[in-house]
Amino acid sequence: MTYRIFIAALLCGGIGLEREIKKHPAGFRTHLLVGVGSCLMMLLSLYGFQDYIDSQNNIRFDPGRIPAYVISGIGFLGTGTILVKGATVSGLTTAASIWVVAGIGLIVGVGMIAPAVLTTIVVLLSLIFFKKFERKLRLTNEEYILTVIVDKKFNQLNEILKIVEEEGVSLRDVSIEDLPASENGIVQKKVTMEVYFDDSSILAAIQSKISSLDYVQKVS
Repeated sequence: MTYRIFIAALLCGGIGLEREIKKHPAGFRTHLLVGVGSCLMMLLSLYGFQDYIDSQNNIRFDPGRIPAYVISGIGFLGTGTILVKGATVSGLTTAASIWVVAGIGLIVGVGMIAPAVLTTIVVLLSLIFFKKFERKLRLTNEEYILTVIVDKKFNQLNEILKIVEEEGVSLRDVSIEDLPASENGIVQKKVTMEVYFDDSSILAAIQSKISSLDYVQKVS
């Protein structure tokens, strides 16, 4: 049991270390604790009731019951790592990695070390290398950060997004940030969009259309 707990800590901590290096909400300690905790629950399910079973007759033993609750319950912790700010959603990959390390902890607890090591390698490869590969798979090859400064009249993002979508541009990420009030007391917001173009000449048309909106102060 001690050996399995240390193996779970090593494998799940390794995945958490990658999240920690990239400054994600759930890092090294969170992943390590989830993995070790899952391993502990699996060991409890396997061996925790052995004395009771040996002393009774006609006992039906179900070692999968506690792990089933672990798998469903870990979703609450994963949800806490998903952050929503404006139109930007982040933390989905970290939530998925927490769910995976729970599974790694469970199979280490049951003694399936080889699949646990293989899963850890696959997860680390996907987190470290597949992001770059994902970018190369995109059909567009021109990447721009489009920044729009708007005033207090701004109350909807739909109008700006509609202009972008009408030009057939691939939109990867959107965020909205409140800017400090100016000396005149004017309140402004900054809308940042990560966009990809097949043809960079479309950029000028998009800037012109967005600039014509009443509440837009600056486009860059």
